[in-house]
Amino acid sequence: MTAMQLNAEVLRNMSIIAEDETLLKRVAKYLRKVVAERRTDPTEVSKEEFFASLERGEEEYRQGKTHRIESVKELKDFLNAL
Repeated sequence: MTAMQLNAEVLRNMSIIAEDETLLKRVAKYLRKVVAERRTDPTEVSKEEFFASLERGEEEYRQGKTHRIESVKELKDFLNAL
């Protein structure tokens, strides 16, 4: 489903919900929960944090602190060692 289709579906449903105060309260409570979960997502980083991480990785590469995996066997061995 595209973003446009999802948006249309949400708006259709909101027109129904807007007429019922009980449903509206339930939806508002659920949306607060969803937004709070998004804010606490440990994988979410800002652009600045993302690019700083890339720069640190590039610096470690320049300093020779990285390991290059050349084959599938090396990759399997590495992953099994974790």
